[in-house]
Amino acid sequence: MKNTEFKNTEFDFYIRSKNDLVNAVRIFGFVPLFAGSIKGFSVEEHVSPDCWFSGADGVWEWKGPVIRESGCAYGKFFENRAVFISKEWYLDFANYRRNGYDFDSRCDEGLVYYRDKELYDLIDENAPVLSKKLKYLGNYGKNGKKGFDTSINRLQNQCYILISDFVYETAKNGNTFGWGVAQYSTPEKYLGEFFTSNVYARTPEESYERLFRHLKMLLPSADESSLRKILG
Repeated sequence: MKNTEFKNTEFDFYIRSKNDLVNAVRIFGFVPLFAGSIKGFSVEEHVSPDCWFSGADGVWEWKGPVIRESGCAYGKFFENRAVFISKEWYLDFANYRRNGYDFDSRCDEGLVYYRDKELYDLIDENAPVLSKKLKYLGNYGKNGKKGFDTSINRLQNQCYILISDFVYETAKNGNTFGWGVAQYSTPEKYLGEFFTSNVYARTPEESYERLFRHLKMLLPSADESSLRKILG
């Protein structure tokens, strides 16, 4: 273990339990799940091997509880990779990625793909909604419409939707099994008034500078171009 305590000025921690991951999200604000272009900036690179795809209870099973307990946003936000973002930092992140537009305004400006709007409307009308049901409602699949992954990843990247939980199938004996199924929502419905009242409190440019300074503090060894790349 590198440190006995979390630092608030450097992304340096070691995960051995669900509570460690919850604390990391609350303290650092941004915690990518998988390794990306910035070395050392992920759960994958800071987790005990016993908790990483080991067949026992570990990070994969903790994702839903971490989202619920921390109240964070989760989705493919950095380089098409999953990231936990604390709800406080998600305000600036969403404001910047949306460039100040709510979804209706973006549609009015002609900045939304038709298929993205179809999927967004389905999520907004049914949230929270499991990916399986979403594909059924939207007729996505082998003999149906294409482009589900492209649209849902783009909507996450733009911060108009997020993953609000993971739900497991339940057997007759009450035991859960299989992989957790992603449950989607909009930030407006998932985070409620906290989000709607605060997301556009700053200009997108102000939010970007706050995000950049925070990441620079967390990752003092990373070059500025790498930080700007993951911010998008």
